[in-house]
Amino acid sequence: MDQTVTHADTPVHRGRKYAQVLAGARQVFLSDGFEGASVDEIARVAGVSKATLYKYFPDKRILFIEVVNSECQRQASAAMDSIDKTAPPREVLGQTGRHFLSFITTEFGQRIFRICVAEAERFPELGRAFYESGPAVMRQEIAEYFGEARARGELRIADDLLAADQFGELCKAQVWMQLTFGVIDRVSATEIDRVVDSAVEVFLARYGT
Repeated sequence: MDQTVTHADTPVHRGRKYAQVLAGARQVFLSDGFEGASVDEIARVAGVSKATLYKYFPDKRILFIEVVNSECQRQASAAMDSIDKTAPPREVLGQTGRHFLSFITTEFGQRIFRICVAEAERFPELGRAFYESGPAVMRQEIAEYFGEARARGELRIADDLLAADQFGELCKAQVWMQLTFGVIDRVSATEIDRVVDSAVEVFLARYGT
């Protein structure tokens, strides 16, 4: 069934080839960046005509934002839906931290972050879209969990959103900056475990009951 969604004042048509166009755009954006990605190449990779592409996405920025929204929402849902939030905080935080750090250190997470930073001055809406569909969603989900855990007497947190930000920063310690600036080219599962386990320990030392 066809649907139309709106980004700012620009409608986005969701029809039969929407997912096909999105998949092609994702591939090209990751390969060529935002500025280097041409509409011709996106249409070619997606296997659609330019007329079809423009039917779904009348502006390249809208297409990029939709790619980011789609992937970030998928990752956020996969992360939080797979976690039993009634489990002990150490378990919930460990699983959440692993999902979070694993995603932001993927090729997709790194490339999208770099594109948004590179284009932030000319197209600030790209950065806002990334933040609102990815980090902000995760932040809100974690903050809501903190409220539930506090009500059960498992955590003692006064500011849930601040604590969510603090936990996220703890989970990025060392490896995020090194990966972003090319000091290292990948983060292993072992390293993710090490960083997240330490983050959980520090967080619970401050907020555990």
